[in-house]
Amino acid sequence: MTEMSETSQLTLPGKPSLLLKWCWRELWHGQLWPVAVALTLIIGCVFALSSLVVRVEKIMVDQGRSMIAADLVFRSPNPIDDAVLEQARTQGLTVSQQTRFGTMAFSEQQMQLVSAKAVESDFPLRGELILKKGEDVQHQVRPGELWLAERLFSLLEVEPGDVVSIGDAELKVSGRIVQEPELSFNPFSQMPAVLIHSDDLDRTGAVQPGSRVQFRAYFVGPDEKLAQLQQGITLEPGQRWISETSQGRTGDLIERARQYLSLTLILVILMATATLVLTCLHYTSTRIETVAMMKSLGAGKAWLWRWLSRQLMMLFGIAAVAGLSLGWGLEFLLRLPLSDALPDPLPGIGVTPFAVSLLVALLVAIPGVGISLLRLVDAPAISVIQQQVDWPVKRRGYVLILVPVVTALFWFGSNTLMWLTLAGLSVLLVVLAIFGLLFVALLRRGKWGAAVRLALSRIGRSPMATGAQLAALTSSLMLLAVIWLLRTDLLADWQQTLPANAPNVFALNISPEQQEAYISELDRNQVVRSDSYPVVRGRLTAINRQDVEAKKASGELSDESLRRELNFTWRKTMPVHNVLLEGDWHSQGGVSVESGIADRLGIGLGDELTFNVNSQPFSATVTSIRQVEWRNMRPNFYFIFTPDVMAELPATWLVSYRIEAEQNALVNQLGRNFPTVTLLDLRIMAERIQGILQQVSLSLSVLAALGVSSGLLLVLTLLRLSLSQRKEELKLYRTLGASRQRISATVWSEYGIMALIAGIMAAAGAEAVVAALVKWGFELPLQWHPALWLVVPLLSLLLVVIIIRSMIRQLLLPLRG
Repeated sequence: MTEMSETSQLTLPGKPSLLLKWCWRELWHGQLWPVAVALTLIIGCVFALSSLVVRVEKIMVDQGRSMIAADLVFRSPNPIDDAVLEQARTQGLTVSQQTRFGTMAFSEQQMQLVSAKAVESDFPLRGELILKKGEDVQHQVRPGELWLAERLFSLLEVEPGDVVSIGDAELKVSGRIVQEPELSFNPFSQMPAVLIHSDDLDRTGAVQPGSRVQFRAYFVGPDEKLAQLQQGITLEPGQRWISETSQGRTGDLIERARQYLSLTLILVILMATATLVLTCLHYTSTRIETVAMMKSLGAGKAWLWRWLSRQLMMLFGIAAVAGLSLGWGLEFLLRLPLSDALPDPLPGIGVTPFAVSLLVALLVAIPGVGISLLRLVDAPAISVIQQQVDWPVKRRGYVLILVPVVTALFWFGSNTLMWLTLAGLSVLLVVLAIFGLLFVALLRRGKWGAAVRLALSRIGRSPMATGAQLAALTSSLMLLAVIWLLRTDLLADWQQTLPANAPNVFALNISPEQQEAYISELDRNQVVRSDSYPVVRGRLTAINRQDVEAKKASGELSDESLRRELNFTWRKTMPVHNVLLEGDWHSQGGVSVESGIADRLGIGLGDELTFNVNSQPFSATVTSIRQVEWRNMRPNFYFIFTPDVMAELPATWLVSYRIEAEQNALVNQLGRNFPTVTLLDLRIMAERIQGILQQVSLSLSVLAALGVSSGLLLVLTLLRLSLSQRKEELKLYRTLGASRQRISATVWSEYGIMALIAGIMAAAGAEAVVAALVKWGFELPLQWHPALWLVVPLLSLLLVVIIIRSMIRQLLLPLRG
């Protein structure tokens, strides 16, 4: 029968297409439905995960931007050029300005150093400003108003309606600042805040030649317009862009959470892809005889492709509808644990999750399904009479792999973390397969029972197949371990940097005469505090007698720390919250340097550094390099000297401590008892950070659970397909007289050995991958996970037990004639 006659018989005009009916029957009664299930799971998992990623990322970005009161902030020590503001407005951005300066606030009874902010009526552009006078609440500053931080009412001994002088201006106190969107994370630069309107700035006389004034411009608009604005402005010395990813603690938290979200999505896609490939291979192996029979009856490759393509289109359509429905419901379930932390209303997800889930499924299906079907279509017709063990896939089939690879190149771009992960996983797959085979070879040399010997013989009979199975099983377990360990390490790092008992108040400018009395007052009230530190401000002027300014001018050095005065301190012992990386802690003539600035400035042990404090130069030798965690709300310093180097310099003291809710009155009492001490109350900021941390922690836990579930599904699919492939072989053993007990023991031994080997190698691989990602991707301290070496092998054995128990009865049935 020719191809033309076959096609005409199967598509008679005026009747339903027999070909379509056959395709539908093949889809549900053949072996293609597992592929449909795999595609459905890919679309559902990717949709649910990407939807939650979009929502969580929008929430984190909104939280981060509310902390800077805009989408983007431009900070400058000089008045901002009108051309910059006009350019932003031309691009359709909303613009607001602020002038910030330190000054003295005078009431009739007291005076206090304050941080004054002159804002426009539309401030803030993001976040919420809450101003309260009695029971009245407003959210913007009007001309002629003066709003004070809560603590200033007791420090200045004033009430709303009293007059307070800010610089040269006398303004009536309008009320108190209940909540302010932007808060500084640098305790050394923060003072109690006052808000005035920008129309009243000139009256203060604050902006004078030589005054320490900071100018800020706030922008809100589309991200592409903001990026365009940044690219069009060349920064001058002292100027800086501030975004949600560069604003201290929240910026770091948001960036690492973004990395984890992206990485989890990639790992879930990898595991779902592996599930799809496995099911396609299984489908191919079950349809060889069918294709061979059709070829023997005269079907050509063109007809076979039409037959298969119709099935695939029907399959993808069904998987798309089922997958999106599943993903929608799954995303709803994933949000349930976050209901208390998520805002109302929720940010929309747009069309991105729909497009991403369908595109990912299509991209992974092209090589995953295509290569298997190319091999199926090339099956020789003689297979209907004599089973063929193998035949090669034409080289053009492997070109399909370029489709997702090229897409990944555009998608990941220069994302080092993603390429590091993918490259590491690729290498590990090969290494783990080799180690698995070597381990099996070693086991075969031992003396074992008959069942174990038969199992080892079966495993070692096909090295390529065994290596592939071990690599697949190991990588599946490893990926789900990686997802969970990364989540655990990230949360552990955040909890360490901002624990529940983190300091939330800083006391600065404590005079030497007050230092002992102030510390005693804290201890008497049982306040948890840090050590107290002497502080002087100065500059680094030379490295090994080479002038820093000259190196800056030549472009050899460029670092923010060289543009301003730094805070120096001295101690006999290293702070307990620092980690010594190199050198020793000396007691004389030395300085300990923070590792980050040491790397940026090329400072090493033994270098001679020259400093200047109050026009007094002095030198010290680098004796140690320290690792400093800047996010832990404790006093931290770039340079810590031995006491003999700086003890003669005039200094004030610093201490940080934690005030609990029942100790609120103590802050005001300390302000009255020590009026010259600057108290920096960071409790509102700490609460906000804890709130963001709670949201992110819950989100990461839910996402990790989804990733682990995908990994478990892959492992279960792998085990079921592997056992299904053994079905005919085991039935033959049974028919030839092997006892049920012997076959059962062999199956349990074979898969038990493979599960144990895979579990141990997965634990080792997960430790290696997580260590690499933590060190070079997330830049966190390395951690050892001893429980992993017990949990993963036990999980692997448990999954094997579940699958074998569900299939062993059918596998042990004798072959029927």
